[in-house]
Amino acid sequence: MGISIKKQANYSWFWLLAMLSAVVLALSFAIPASAQDEEAEEPEAAPTEEVQEQITRQDPLWAQFTAARRAIEAERDGVDLTFVRSYRYAQQEYERGIDWICVEDVAESDVRPVYFGFTWTITDLGGTVHQARTSVLPGNEIVVAVCDEVIETGAAAPDTALPAPIEGSGAVGDFELGGHVDGLGANAVSAMRQSGMTWVKKQVRFSVGGGTGTAQSYIDDARNNGFKIMLGIVGWTNEMGDFDNYITQYADFVGQVAALGPDAIEVWNEPNIAREWPEGQISGANYTRLLRAAYTSIKAANPDVMVISGAPAPTGAEAAFPGQVVNDDNFMLQMREAGAGNYFDCIGLHYNEGIVSPTQSTGAQDGYPTRYFGTMLARGANVFPERPVCWTELGYLSGEGMGQPIPPAFAWASDVTLAQHATWLAEAARLSAQSDRVRLMIVWNVNFTRWDDDPMGGYAMLRPDGTCPACSTLGTVMGVSGD
Repeated sequence: MGISIKKQANYSWFWLLAMLSAVVLALSFAIPASAQDEEAEEPEAAPTEEVQEQITRQDPLWAQFTAARRAIEAERDGVDLTFVRSYRYAQQEYERGIDWICVEDVAESDVRPVYFGFTWTITDLGGTVHQARTSVLPGNEIVVAVCDEVIETGAAAPDTALPAPIEGSGAVGDFELGGHVDGLGANAVSAMRQSGMTWVKKQVRFSVGGGTGTAQSYIDDARNNGFKIMLGIVGWTNEMGDFDNYITQYADFVGQVAALGPDAIEVWNEPNIAREWPEGQISGANYTRLLRAAYTSIKAANPDVMVISGAPAPTGAEAAFPGQVVNDDNFMLQMREAGAGNYFDCIGLHYNEGIVSPTQSTGAQDGYPTRYFGTMLARGANVFPERPVCWTELGYLSGEGMGQPIPPAFAWASDVTLAQHATWLAEAARLSAQSDRVRLMIVWNVNFTRWDDDPMGGYAMLRPDGTCPACSTLGTVMGVSGD
């Protein structure tokens, strides 16, 4: 894994194996790996170079910490960070680039366009505090900025006040709201209207040789209830072996669907993970080949259909599962490099791992960037600044009222209350509308009930007792008075 302080145009996130990272960091320095300074009883030596290299290959977070220490030592005469008194780190978004504010006297034109990373605050044995920023680029190259002054990066206090939604604050410009439904029954339609939704989303599974009857029924159902409709069209990985031929078949199908008159088509779903794309073939470049053909076919059949790129799954597990996962930010960079910006009208994004208010940029205990609304918005918006954003899946998981505990794999959401679920959805709609970047927000979800290893029902606006707290909060920000 190389280390660079040269000008770079790309960035990446590797927050995978966070629990292992915490253990490694804690054992290596006898200091808990958290966003808080804690003093060790005795300073510990860093591992030997050989051991350190073994750790680095497995743990990108450790690699960034090592790179930060080395860069500080290289820039400052006499500084030795083999032993440290304490350290802390925090996930950060760098609005104007990694060097901005951190490096003094840097011209704005020379600020490297790296917008996400970790900020490391390290106290040496003499009590001097040093700070550096790190980020990982495609190819596992680490970029480092050594800060001239220490900038406070403390975590924000948890959001407990749950501010009331502001009337009409989401009714801005062309922004529209919708929901992903498991059928448009009377309760779902009522909830959507009360929430100010004008769009409905349904997913269509394309099978080679299959027809468009399902898509037609979804379109008819939406029209009969007064909604615009987005169709997410995704295929089966076991049919994609002959990829060139498959691209043609998929493109033909989405063109046929476009001719039926939907308002938008999302081309695939989460193509950066092996559940939705063949293992070993996952890349933004491969996806762009499919996207290009689909876009051409859709526009030829119906130029009024909005084409949305398939939203990648929010993840940082690329290094842990090579061939099975590509980090969402890496994936979109690969798309850009392959020319994908010419083949969609709106960049599709997902945000479904939030555990703090969308107004916060810090405060999640695990520090994963996928926890933060602003970070996830910027991950796509900054890569394709010339295109609007469409949230094709945005939701908050709450197990409150579900009758059984949240499944272990989703334990990160155990503390999210139903009141937070409702308030945060409204805040996300308001922030999206006022961002001047978001065209459409599809809430995941309106009325799914599944509650097992995939707890869809915990994301639902309509709860098991028939209530819909989010209907009121969303309706307020969207400026509607109810059904």
